[in-house]
Amino acid sequence: MKFSIAPMLDWTDKHCRYFYRLMSSEATLYTEMITTKAILFGDKEKLLGFEDSKNKTVLQLGGSDPKEMLECCKIASDFGYLEVNINVGCPSDRVQSGSFGATLMKTPEIVAENVAKMQQSGLKITVKNRIGVDEMEDYSGLVNFIKIVKDAGCNDFIIHARKAWLKGLSPKENRSVPPLNYDLVYQIKQEFSNLNITINGGIKTFDECQDHLKKVDGVMLGREIYHNPYLLTSVDEIVYSQKNIPKSRVEILEQYLIYMEQQLQKDIRIRSMTRHILGLYHSQPNSKIFKRMLSGKIVELSDIVDFIKDNKAVL
Repeated sequence: MKFSIAPMLDWTDKHCRYFYRLMSSEATLYTEMITTKAILFGDKEKLLGFEDSKNKTVLQLGGSDPKEMLECCKIASDFGYLEVNINVGCPSDRVQSGSFGATLMKTPEIVAENVAKMQQSGLKITVKNRIGVDEMEDYSGLVNFIKIVKDAGCNDFIIHARKAWLKGLSPKENRSVPPLNYDLVYQIKQEFSNLNITINGGIKTFDECQDHLKKVDGVMLGREIYHNPYLLTSVDEIVYSQKNIPKSRVEILEQYLIYMEQQLQKDIRIRSMTRHILGLYHSQPNSKIFKRMLSGKIVELSDIVDFIKDNKAVL
């Protein structure tokens, strides 16, 4: 997993992931974090259904009860997932009250217990965590966490190179205020050379990706891709050395229109799909017009079709 797109709550739903797959066949995609309770008692098809011919979509699971986590893994397996990732990085109040997310960094034994239990499903189990939480010692605390979870059978860690502060910072502030410490992640890779270590946090360019890949096994981008998704058209060639001609923005939009038309027939709201493509023309001519058209009081597929016809020469 050299390149992946981060699980982003309220963003990386199945419509968003379908849009991303149109631009990269190799990037690993993640669901939003989905809680065990939601899966066990909610609309499983809505939450877990996915279309990915490459089957490179990973379910990110939020929870801490081993029995529930295993049951969710079994359900995920039935839906075709091959891998489940445990969220040990989200700092929101809701996650803290549910005793999962970043607060689990304080109790690595619980994470290890979940890893061991979840592996009974036959799926690959990975962990996404921070470099630390609150007053936890940076390097020694992270080493202790990795060692305990590794010994339970986890070989893949995605490390967000920032601490999480559960008190005093909002989830949004936790994405930018705590300083990045990439060197700490590099140290972890050196100490646990047999583990697959992916680095996450603040990465914006492919030059940065290439620099990181010299020291760790994978890179994960999040909000930079969401706001400028066309970057994905370069992933297969730059990261995976595949020779291909990237699709134009118009080609991508036209393919996504076909998907939207199919989803509308299933009574899916159009705005739940158009919201993911607002950044497609990032820094391009008529970008503002495109966003304004998608943000109007009423949006219909015909508006987007007409927009393409009227602006094809400059888009």
